[in-house]
Amino acid sequence: MKWYPKEHFEKVEQITIQFLQKNKIKVLILDVDNTLIDYNRNLSESIIHWAEELKQQGIKLYILSNTNHKEKVEEVAKALDIPYRNLAKKPFKKGFLKIQHELEEEAENIGVVRRPNLYRYHRRKSM
Repeated sequence: MKWYPKEHFEKVEQITIQFLQKNKIKVLILDVDNTLIDYNRNLSESIIHWAEELKQQGIKLYILSNTNHKEKVEEVAKALDIPYRNLAKKPFKKGFLKIQHELEEEAENIGVVRRPNLYRYHRRKSM
């Protein structure tokens, strides 16, 4: 799996529906720490609103975190009403592929957001 940094945003809420539609992104896989919550574990109202707006526009959101603090990830996922996986062992591809398979989406339509860079990943096609 190759990662392609595509964009940098000052904060995750700057990723707009227009940007996602223009880039044919239908799924955002999100990190928790320093992406959805700050160092003090605060989840802002602006992120809650942002997530709700994207979901209303048909964007699927999913949390994939390396943390072993399941309760932290679960709390954020419940607040945003989105699925999650912890202990992801990123950057290994297994967690990403599970989400891709679960959501039945092509890799080209998935964006990965981490601190708050947006990455695209593509699987190499078999020859």
